[in-house]
Amino acid sequence: MRHLKFAPSWLRFLIIFLLAMGILFRFFNLDGKVYWHDETYTSLRISGYTINEAKQQLFNNRVIGEESFAQFQGANPEKSLNDTIMSLAKEDSQHPPLYYVIARLWMEIFGNSVTAIRSLSACISLLVFPCVYWLCRELFNVPLSVPGVAMPAAGVAIALMAISPIHLVYAQEAQEYILWLVTILLSSASLLQAMRLESEDKDQLVKERQRPDLFAIWGIYAVTLAISLYTFLWSAFVAVAHGIYVMVTTKFQLTETVRTYLIASLVGFLGFMPWLTILLGDFFKFLISADKTTTQSSLIPIFQFLMMQLSRIFFDIDLSLDNPIGYFITPFFLTLVGYSIYFLCRTTNYKVWFFIITLIVVPALPLILPSLIAGGIEASTEPYFIPSYLGIQVAVAYLLATQLYNGSVSRRSIWHIIIALVIICGLISSKVSSQAETWWNKGMSYHNPQVAQIINQTTRPLLISDALGNNFGNVFSLSYLLEPKVRFILVKSQKIPKITDGFTDVFFLNPSDIWREKIEKKYKLKTDIVYSDNYYSVWKLAKSPKLRQRNISPKNKLSAS
Repeated sequence: MRHLKFAPSWLRFLIIFLLAMGILFRFFNLDGKVYWHDETYTSLRISGYTINEAKQQLFNNRVIGEESFAQFQGANPEKSLNDTIMSLAKEDSQHPPLYYVIARLWMEIFGNSVTAIRSLSACISLLVFPCVYWLCRELFNVPLSVPGVAMPAAGVAIALMAISPIHLVYAQEAQEYILWLVTILLSSASLLQAMRLESEDKDQLVKERQRPDLFAIWGIYAVTLAISLYTFLWSAFVAVAHGIYVMVTTKFQLTETVRTYLIASLVGFLGFMPWLTILLGDFFKFLISADKTTTQSSLIPIFQFLMMQLSRIFFDIDLSLDNPIGYFITPFFLTLVGYSIYFLCRTTNYKVWFFIITLIVVPALPLILPSLIAGGIEASTEPYFIPSYLGIQVAVAYLLATQLYNGSVSRRSIWHIIIALVIICGLISSKVSSQAETWWNKGMSYHNPQVAQIINQTTRPLLISDALGNNFGNVFSLSYLLEPKVRFILVKSQKIPKITDGFTDVFFLNPSDIWREKIEKKYKLKTDIVYSDNYYSVWKLAKSPKLRQRNISPKNKLSAS
């Protein structure tokens, strides 16, 4: 970061301070938040076991403890790295294997704890800072100069991303999204550098001297494109954005730059071909299969969703979509982002602003357009907007960097206040998030801490569940939160569980009405709902009046009621 020396000392100190705070928040309280549904699937894939194997061993109508889940939640000697890859290929090919391979190797070294697996994402997130610096240096090729001082947008971008709550969320998530962000940055920066070297000088001697470097940069682009595809399939739309950018900036002419780009892209996609073959095979199996049922999920109005996600880039204290505070916060950041894009388009070369616009728009369109037809968007699509988050942050960084010294003293003072507000919002968000036990991205497991608290308060609890819907993943999630005294009976195909003696309280996780009525009929007892949210409910088998009146010990016929 040699250009940081041109910035005044107070600004350099501020950037370093915010970077240090961002790093600290990323590693603080890693195991504090609920290890949720999707993260347990990550650990299951890392273990090398398939979902069917886990169901066969766990969902067998027998009483088990939390220790029974450990075998399926991390690296183990029974399964190898090849089993990790094959489990994805057999059951979940929409998730490419790169992150899971890295995570498997990581957990073999550091163990299977929640802290260990999430620390991998936290470490990967540190690569974001040098990568975003490289991207901004390629976009804004020279420092942003005002009389007597130059302020790089790259430094401001690093500071913004360090305290961005949206990046903190994925930096502490046992999933591939933060690695995907790194690959997007690397492929984008290498593409811009390769195109810059192609066009810098037409002199033959200069081009011959640059040829080895140019070849290496195009090679980096091909490799990072393949790595990005092996990390997350949505990288294909980032590649489409790159292709649109190259074709438009070369005015749709088959120049040497376009030819080289096409070759590099082809190499990248050929490298992904082995997994693409598996993916296509699963897709055709799905088309010809008789079972095409899809799980129903609630849809969020698209405009409301986008506004909330835009705010979460800069400020996030886990507000609900209809929280009134959002009506004050969202307009401020919407105005800031809108003016940033306008200012970017007005003051930079079209090769700069068009790249950022395509990065924001192209990967988001396949999500937004269907939602306009469906009338809403699923909350689970939040990570797919990571390229858009990145483009927005770069645009805002450019605006803030240029406004620090432009205009009159009063104008600069206003922008200093705006920058201070953005920083304060980011720091407050990071502090609140780092101390929370759950967060909006935990989805269907958001309220698991409350459910666990209800169950843990009882003396000898039993939790009964089947594997339908989200129950499979949520049982694993609850196993991290429930105390060792809790026992489980996991049944297959909603069989009637055999409730044995020795339990004071019996709970059911999200039972269907038909299954619950059969249980009530068999044991001649009612079930009462003790918890309910949008994703699932928890019921408790009520004790019979006679048992409650006599206060019979657990040794009786159905003290497990």
